[in-house]
Amino acid sequence: MSWSVKHWRRQRILRRSALSESAWRAAISDLSLLHGLPGEDLARLRELAILFLHEKEVVPVGGYSLDEDIRLKIAAQACLPILNLGLDYYDGWVSVIVYPDEFVPEHESVDEAGVVHVMRDPMIGESWERGPVILSGSDVAHSGACDGVNVVIHEFAHKLDMLNGAPDGFPPLHAGMDRASWTRDFAAAYDDFCGKTSSGVETAIDPYAAESPGEFFAVMSEAFFEIPHALLLEYPAIYRQLAAFYRQDPAARQNAI
Repeated sequence: MSWSVKHWRRQRILRRSALSESAWRAAISDLSLLHGLPGEDLARLRELAILFLHEKEVVPVGGYSLDEDIRLKIAAQACLPILNLGLDYYDGWVSVIVYPDEFVPEHESVDEAGVVHVMRDPMIGESWERGPVILSGSDVAHSGACDGVNVVIHEFAHKLDMLNGAPDGFPPLHAGMDRASWTRDFAAAYDDFCGKTSSGVETAIDPYAAESPGEFFAVMSEAFFEIPHALLLEYPAIYRQLAAFYRQDPAARQNAI
């Protein structure tokens, strides 16, 4: 589909949207990470959320009761990372699946001896390459509180990372961003963070970031939007790289509150 046709269709959807301003305001009122967003940015976020909910299917499973408020909370937080990038960054997949709480997916792996291992680990979120995003509804309900943990932003950061393949902490960078400096900064910060977590050093950032470079990028993205000053203090180079990638400055927003 050409850009012009897609743009026309999206503008038509926005004109016909039945989303009331009161419903939108109620949904985002307790999302502290949106505080400080200028009015024009909130208006664009609202439009992105409307289009997101039109183009993606948000599906409750496991007996979960999915109301409009949770749908809007998911859409608003999913669209915050792409506020200055555009909805096309989420092309190529359709579904967001929402469980009531933790879910236990089954994954198989084969070791060097050819033995198949089945893993069943409880999770609150998961992203599949060219597939759905899966979320815990109870964790969505508690996200956006600026405590450094945000399952929606985490999983949608994985989706951005997957735009050029398996999640490895190296999403497609914009023109003008330097690949070598991204690699250098993230490698140095990842090594430092893994050293801290293995030594039991306290950090404001979720220790899960030490799991892999892909998880490091997703957790640092959570921190960037949720606790930007903590990230800026602990890893200023990572903050600058993410500010260039997301084209946003959450620390400045919080300063303006």
